[in-house]
Amino acid sequence: MKSLNPVFLLSFIFLSGSLFSQVPEGVTHSGQNTGQKKFPLGSYIELDNPTSTPLQEWKKNNKTIVGWGDTNKRYKKEEPVSKNTLSKKIELQAWRGEKVSAQWVVSAGKKDLNLSVELSDLQHKSTKSRISKDNMESAFVRYVLTDELNKDRKGACGHRNPANFDSTLVADVIDHINPNLEVEKNTSRPGWLSIKVPENVSPGLYSGTIKIRSASKTIQKLPISINVSERVLPKPKDWNFHLDLWQNPYAVARYYQTNLWSKAHFDALKKEMTPYANAGGKSITASIIDRPWDGQTHDPFNSMVRWTKKLNGEWEFNFDVFDKWVEFMMNLGVTKQINAYTMIPWKLTFAYFDEASNKTQYLETQPGEELYEEVWVAMLSSFSKHLKQKGWFEKTYIAMDERPMETMQETIKVIHKADKNFKISFAGAKHPELYPYVDDYCLSMESSFAPEVLKQRKESGKISTFYTSCSHTSPNSFTFSGPAETEWYAWYASASNLDGFLRWAYNSWVLEPLLDSRFTTWAAGDTYFIYPEGRSSLRFEKLLAGIQSFEKLQILRDEFKQNNNTAALKKLEEIESQFTLQHLETASASEIIKQARKKLNSL
Repeated sequence: MKSLNPVFLLSFIFLSGSLFSQVPEGVTHSGQNTGQKKFPLGSYIELDNPTSTPLQEWKKNNKTIVGWGDTNKRYKKEEPVSKNTLSKKIELQAWRGEKVSAQWVVSAGKKDLNLSVELSDLQHKSTKSRISKDNMESAFVRYVLTDELNKDRKGACGHRNPANFDSTLVADVIDHINPNLEVEKNTSRPGWLSIKVPENVSPGLYSGTIKIRSASKTIQKLPISINVSERVLPKPKDWNFHLDLWQNPYAVARYYQTNLWSKAHFDALKKEMTPYANAGGKSITASIIDRPWDGQTHDPFNSMVRWTKKLNGEWEFNFDVFDKWVEFMMNLGVTKQINAYTMIPWKLTFAYFDEASNKTQYLETQPGEELYEEVWVAMLSSFSKHLKQKGWFEKTYIAMDERPMETMQETIKVIHKADKNFKISFAGAKHPELYPYVDDYCLSMESSFAPEVLKQRKESGKISTFYTSCSHTSPNSFTFSGPAETEWYAWYASASNLDGFLRWAYNSWVLEPLLDSRFTTWAAGDTYFIYPEGRSSLRFEKLLAGIQSFEKLQILRDEFKQNNNTAALKKLEEIESQFTLQHLETASASEIIKQARKKLNSL
């Protein structure tokens, strides 16, 4: 969610449902040549490192070093990793049904390596039970260009000239697509291991080994154990955490060079949206007007509803694209909520096809005007009827973000005139006057609901969440942010009695997202969590880890209340008391979470 309109170096046009790029091959947002085909799929080459290699440090550490690292750390490509900072073995803690991760690191001090990973099953210590390697996924952590906060260190909003910001390579992409990776000497390379613990596996300690190989030679065997609790984490679709990351299907069409809403487009979308569903995503982002946020993303949102003004002056609305998108997302498992954006766009201009002139025209009107009410009552009445026919009315929210209170009040009047039972979603400033009318209210992180307000909202079934944006220095989800900062979000939500978290961009990709996460406006990584072909990121995996902890906290709280275990409930309160913005001023998110996990695992 942004209040600024970015200036783009390059733009895209739509023609007859096809998206044609107007850019030369292999160029980033900053105008840098990538040295390869644009929009790579499968294998790709990382951009050159702007940071020089400290050769003297490598001379001191000229051996190949391999070990388990820390999932909260971004290891630098150009620096050798000290052997003393790595572990030769690792023991993870997990509930049944939980996904856990570990990070290993290789420092190639002697020679170039051709890395691959060989996994083994994890065997139970005392029974025949095992966790199959089919439940494990190995990936390489790849490097992408990033930048930094604004020079005043007070956030990361505003137009950006790359020359004015320090640019570096940063470890963020989790590449599960490529099973082998060439690693040059005098560079470090992390890898990521994910384990999805089956729900029906026996509790206890499981052990195995992963082999780090170069060509046909094993350069290191890394023992790994996982201590599985008897407790069970529900499936992601049944999680309570309200995760709302705005999806951009138009970015996917551009990157994969497909026709919008074609089979090829939906095949690509399945790769990109599945991680969101697997993280328990609750909301479907649907654009019901053209360019609801004007041009704040590299790939603007088109309208999923076709607006037509007939020759007789009446309005007609076609929902075919909207239906295809919603049905697709629901089939993936995102079924709780549809957020329809927006009645109050950044630019108060509404595109429609005019039969009289046989071309697209633009209606300029705003809340409070008679024309605005006339048009939107027509649209929402048609929308309401259609949603009820589809069985989606109760799931659909008319959604707005960061709009003034008076504008919202005028808009709510129009919504209720069209259908008094429409639900409303709003993300923005704290306006208690709007609380009774907004069914899904999301406050910026620095704001908070009063405890009695949260209690009332929960009792009435309303959703209350928080969001972060470019204005927040930390915690945040920039590609240079500490990975644990996104994990902190869900712990904070639980501690604050909130239902979840919203972020304005799940996959609003920059021009070359796998190579350069910088954008012409806002800090690097602000516009997306995941990478093409369903590649995850350190930020997204840590967000998932936090959501799982949120679910554990809720399950344990319910269990302890049912058993009248006041001592255990007090321990939960002590754990959550550390998750405040004030506490982050004296301790890092990583340190806070490490201690919280340890205490949680003891319960």
